[in-house]
Amino acid sequence: MEEEIEDIKKKLKKYSQEHLLNNFENLSEEKQKRLLEQIENIDFDLIKSLYDTTQNITTEIQDDQIKPIEFFDKEKLYDDYKKYKEIGEKAIRTKKLAAVTMAGGQGTRLGHDGPKGTYDIGLESHKSLFELLSDGLKEQGKKYGVIIPWFIMTSRENNDATVDFFAKHRYFGYEKDKNIFFFKQGELPMIDTEGKILIGEDGLIKEAANGHGGIYEALVKNGMTKKMRELGVEWVFIGGVDNCLVKMVDPVLMGIAIDKNVTAAGKSVVKANPQEKVGVFCKRNGRPSVVEYTEIPKEMSEATDENGNLIYGESHILCNLFNIDAIERMGSKPLPYHIAFKKATYIDKDGNKVVPDGPNAYKFEAFLFDAFGELDDMAILRVKREEEFAPVKNATGTDSPETARELYRKFYNIK
Repeated sequence: MEEEIEDIKKKLKKYSQEHLLNNFENLSEEKQKRLLEQIENIDFDLIKSLYDTTQNITTEIQDDQIKPIEFFDKEKLYDDYKKYKEIGEKAIRTKKLAAVTMAGGQGTRLGHDGPKGTYDIGLESHKSLFELLSDGLKEQGKKYGVIIPWFIMTSRENNDATVDFFAKHRYFGYEKDKNIFFFKQGELPMIDTEGKILIGEDGLIKEAANGHGGIYEALVKNGMTKKMRELGVEWVFIGGVDNCLVKMVDPVLMGIAIDKNVTAAGKSVVKANPQEKVGVFCKRNGRPSVVEYTEIPKEMSEATDENGNLIYGESHILCNLFNIDAIERMGSKPLPYHIAFKKATYIDKDGNKVVPDGPNAYKFEAFLFDAFGELDDMAILRVKREEEFAPVKNATGTDSPETARELYRKFYNIK
């Protein structure tokens, strides 16, 4: 180990990160081994590059050519509705569809101690978000005479608790490693305002999940796309765990994608108002994209057509369908990272615990929709918010358990 440590010290000195081993001697043998593994796996050139970007943060669209994107309105498909539905149903019945749920987060903002998917939104049934999602999958599987494989992306932080939760509930009728699979998303170190990698209270490098944009790489690196191919899967729905009305099995969405010969499709809901904090679908330099609410100029967000409708009004609700070829292609190259300035407790170079009063550290996240630029085109299907979008993000107010319960009860006619 001594020789290994000397090599690591040389590497750390090269990147001015020597402090990472300051408390090494005080760690248990198990933690020493884990810390060395963490350091070995860090791409220090990437970290340096990411830090450099924090010195010149911009939210401008700059010179990109942004235009509205065409979309299908599910309510106005008329004669085509049946055609698309039949195409999609045939694909589902022949076991071409798998579902992926991104569930790497904790329920901290909801006051919940545990993985967000284990949260009870307050229905009379006391079902967790995971169980509500599994109900929808099983119902659709029964309808089409198949079991739809379910892939769940966890994080290092919540993986064990998530798997234990599923085991406790007998995987809600699924069979582990046969038709339900768990895999972890990637992580990146957090750094302070001087570019130094943080050490957490456990003596290990403080890492944070790399955002939902890490889904493609995680599916490929963890062998999930290989497993999907073994199961005969061609299409993969990817959605978040916190939308209790998510429709992971939608033959119309599949039918449109197949009929239009595109490798991806996404669902949208009409933006509630120009100020709603959501990203919107668009065409960026001729390719599909999403403009985040933080980067869209006020005049663009408020622009309306001759009928008074928002020109950029198709909200991205994290409900997307991909051909497996597209996932593997997008998972083969890294996406750009976005910067978030967060409050993070850490151990300083002298071994003291520091609890900051405000944001003090950068974390880096990739966004799923940044990969859309790799696509020639994608189909957008506008759906009704009250039928398909009931997110649980905040403890109170908008997108809270209360609003989600109300939408869920109304949709399923629960008194």
